[in-house]
Amino acid sequence: MAPPRDTPMNDNSPDRPREPIVSPYMPRYPDPMSNISNFKIIETTLREGEQFANAFFDTKTKVEIAKSLDAIGVDYIELTSPAASEQSRNDCRVISSLGLKAKVLTHVRCHMDDVKLAIDTGVDGVNVVMGTSKYLREFSHGKSMEYITQRAIEVIEFVKSKGLEVRFSTEDSFRSDLVDLLAIYKAVDKVGVHRVGIADTVGCADPRQVYEFVKTLRSVVNCDIECHFHNDTGCAIANAYTALEAGATHIDTTVLGIGERNGITPLGGLLARMYTADRAYVMNKYDLPQIRDVENLVADNVDVNVPFNNYITGFCAFTHKAGIHAKAILNNPSTYEILKPEDFGVSRYVSIGHRLTGWNAVKNRIEQLQLNDLNDDDAKTVTQKIKELADIRPLNLDNVDMLLRRYHTAKKTSTHIDILHGINNPDQLEIATAAA
Repeated sequence: MAPPRDTPMNDNSPDRPREPIVSPYMPRYPDPMSNISNFKIIETTLREGEQFANAFFDTKTKVEIAKSLDAIGVDYIELTSPAASEQSRNDCRVISSLGLKAKVLTHVRCHMDDVKLAIDTGVDGVNVVMGTSKYLREFSHGKSMEYITQRAIEVIEFVKSKGLEVRFSTEDSFRSDLVDLLAIYKAVDKVGVHRVGIADTVGCADPRQVYEFVKTLRSVVNCDIECHFHNDTGCAIANAYTALEAGATHIDTTVLGIGERNGITPLGGLLARMYTADRAYVMNKYDLPQIRDVENLVADNVDVNVPFNNYITGFCAFTHKAGIHAKAILNNPSTYEILKPEDFGVSRYVSIGHRLTGWNAVKNRIEQLQLNDLNDDDAKTVTQKIKELADIRPLNLDNVDMLLRRYHTAKKTSTHIDILHGINNPDQLEIATAAA
């Protein structure tokens, strides 16, 4: 069945929509518990991200990353536990003293010794965690749910007595018993924890499970709900979005999604998803063009490349190739873009040096080069030559530009068709480009 329409569509109508339509299937009335227009980001590149296989951040690098994240406008920055090492403890002190707008947190075990070390570093809040699944209780710490609940209450009350924020999270939440989880969440909510945390530690959850879990939890606690989703099975962004729909308030992210194994919800990917839900909210709260800089910074420091298909900043993110796509994009970018590249400080690129190219895209390049003597027929003629050459190998933009300029110059002496007939291999354009 075709999507519902409020008014008939007419391609020739001057009133046809020019702004992106997210989806005609978006709910007319949002879920009353939804926080897709009121959420906070806990950026944990300097904690979860340190667990990435290639990661090693010295203090100078951590400070640079923290400042870059703060420039984007993330709400919190989470650091590695000061109990991890002496350097980790020092890094907590240094970053806590930077005067960032973002609150600085550290992530520690639900253990009084770790918590006291954390408080002494000057952080704004402490995120405590303890495993609750049968796997972790049997093979990791060996503690009962009664013990976990008792320790959690003691730690939370101590942190609150020091005037700091405190979150209690269960680890491996989606493989834990729901009754056990709700009991411990209710207990810590009762003593005034600021947030409870849900952690999909092994990345096994799917959006439907997340929605039901968060919705149920939202009905039994009054505090905020933080969610941490691993990406082992590719659901991290979808799970984060669904959690917010169900009433979660905070989402954990890392730059490029780095972290243990396949990492967690990527900062750029989450912001792209949330932008489609409420563009004004996201743009007013976060400095989106800063995403590219922090991704390049982190990628350089962990010896990886920004993936070609990375959300927003991958080199293919706003590249259009097929002829039909290119024509529509040139008429109205909303036809094939749900994100506006200019909002993220990047540019779209229409690729034309290939066998799929269309003459409208070539005409657009002619206009960019200000080859004003060339008309539509010329664009179509050159397009056919590009396709012919691209069957041998793709052309780069310099090759295409050289072809267009030589054709343009030859047209003044009516030798332009002969020029095209004389070019039978892309290497001829490479030689001409080098000579120029």
